[in-house]
Amino acid sequence: MGNLDIIRKKGKLSPSDVIFLGKGIVNILLQCLLTLQVIFATFSKEVFYIRGVYIFWKVSIYFLKYCSFWLTFWLSAHYCTSITNLSYGFFIWIKRIVSNFLSRLLFLTALGMFIVSVPGIWTLNVDRNIQSSENSTGASNTNAVYIFSFPYLLPVTILGVVLPFCLSLLCLVLTFSFLLRHVWRVKNNDSGSTRPNLQAHVTALRTIFFLLLIITSFFMSRLIFFIGRPTNNTDPIAMASWAFLLLSPSAEAAIIFQASNKLRRIILRRFWTRSRRNTET
Repeated sequence: MGNLDIIRKKGKLSPSDVIFLGKGIVNILLQCLLTLQVIFATFSKEVFYIRGVYIFWKVSIYFLKYCSFWLTFWLSAHYCTSITNLSYGFFIWIKRIVSNFLSRLLFLTALGMFIVSVPGIWTLNVDRNIQSSENSTGASNTNAVYIFSFPYLLPVTILGVVLPFCLSLLCLVLTFSFLLRHVWRVKNNDSGSTRPNLQAHVTALRTIFFLLLIITSFFMSRLIFFIGRPTNNTDPIAMASWAFLLLSPSAEAAIIFQASNKLRRIILRRFWTRSRRNTET
């Protein structure tokens, strides 16, 4: 809402604000889908395990997660090119497109992940039957669980998870090494001057590190789920995997909140204004 306020007043958003806005939209959609999934799984398991509903949920979740991971890379690339000022041609090109064509770039990223995710509709096959808890009559229900075929799952995992993770990690390592060299150079060559303020750079590094942890956790949870193949809804592996999916949008929101001074100011100002109005009335 704060960023839309700036746009309405014909202000210009910084690249990080645009990416944070995109991540916020993705997180809202993801949290809504996960909440609907929990409602169906709790009160109407039969509806949730209908093939069409299950496929829609599965493909939509993966599409949003892949978009979020690529947004993490573009944020990493923005921080890396802004902080390091590397003179390599690839980084100069990345800096130019992030600065001038970011909105179109994010749209093309979402479109690309959509094109990659949609074929999953035709590659989902019945993997096994999962035993649900007993119902009121004492009988248990057996529901089909679908899984992507491996020839599709491998390349889409590389494109949607592994590739943005590796690129983001590269940006993180380059930025961290540049800052270390910068601090060492200042300390040894210009010891009489004041120490440079690196708080914003440290915040950027911390943000990318935490977002990379989100990607790593998602990949590990999916890998463990695939290897463990839980046979019922109360299996610890299944419960841990669901818990991570449900918490990941909130975790990303917390990371974005600590990374954006503008966002914190907007929220605190709105909260403070509302508190004052309540006190006065």
